[in-house]
Amino acid sequence: MTQRLTPGGQGPARRPGRRSRAAPPRTGRPAARGAEVKESADTGRSANRPAARRAPVRRTNAPQPRRFTGRATVLLVVLVALALGYTYPVRVYLSQQSDIARMEQAQAEQRERIGELSQQAALWKDNKYIEIQARKRFYMVYPGEVPLVVLTDPEGAARDAGVPAEAGDDQPANPWYDTLWSSIQAADAESDR
Repeated sequence: MTQRLTPGGQGPARRPGRRSRAAPPRTGRPAARGAEVKESADTGRSANRPAARRAPVRRTNAPQPRRFTGRATVLLVVLVALALGYTYPVRVYLSQQSDIARMEQAQAEQRERIGELSQQAALWKDNKYIEIQARKRFYMVYPGEVPLVVLTDPEGAARDAGVPAEAGDDQPANPWYDTLWSSIQAADAESDR
């Protein structure tokens, strides 16, 4: 006896050796396509299909895909470790770059200062420049010349001229407490009148 397969080819529709009450006896060949289908009065099913015992259907939820797979988690951990590992060297690199820029700026300023001093040293090699500086700084004159020196010290000039200096300008101011006491005495003198 051969087993009949279901239309989907999934296996036998019923257990071999058991027959349903409503099913007609097997003849060994499948029913034709256009054949009439008889319905069983008690089950409401076709007579050609046996009534299978149905187990209660248990619905299961499909497994939800995880947000992070194991590989994604490992990749994330590696990326965070790399970021943390490169933070200090990058900070040191940027600090060194700023130090280099500062040192280059200082070197440029020093080169400029060296250039200025080199120009001044070249000027001191000229005899005319030395002569000008001696006249200007040390008041040196050629023989027969009369030097003229302008004094900006009024007391010294008045003393040399024999005139007494003005006393009102250079006297030190009274301390604050003397000024306060004199104003109190002046107020008291006015109230006695």
